[in-house]
Amino acid sequence: MDALGLLRIRVRRGKNLAVRDTRTSDPYVVIESGSQRVKTRVVKDNCNPVWDEELTIYIKDLNDPIVLSVYDKDTFTGDDSMGNAHIDIKPYIECLRMGLQGLPDGTRIGRVVPSRDNCLADESFVVWNKGKITQDMILRLRNVECGEVEVQIEWFDLPGCSRGFKI
Repeated sequence: MDALGLLRIRVRRGKNLAVRDTRTSDPYVVIESGSQRVKTRVVKDNCNPVWDEELTIYIKDLNDPIVLSVYDKDTFTGDDSMGNAHIDIKPYIECLRMGLQGLPDGTRIGRVVPSRDNCLADESFVVWNKGKITQDMILRLRNVECGEVEVQIEWFDLPGCSRGFKI
């Protein structure tokens, strides 16, 4: 497979998502990278859905875009787009490359601020917790009138693979 590792994306919730049906929407999230496509369940009649689902993709190339898209499930017509965002993992990978160990829980080891180059709605921190490095993000959806999605990312090494990242 030649993958560098696995990225777990915990899709927590949506906030103020666009209305695509009469008064509400039936949203679900799709995450795509390369030929991979994973998705959450549909949450009926809710523009502030809570998914709290873990989706996992393998990472072959750190430069491959990871796109999060939100759709409104429709029964008789094609599903409606509710916006999309790119998940930028490079700042997170830079923190992983530091090789840190044994830090106190809650230690912030990286900070990413919103910019024109990312989809962050608020600053995001890479944090050490219980022996793991995670990053929580609030992504502002693009190509839509409103909406944000909260996610958390975490890296998993594949057995027999080293972290020979090349960014």
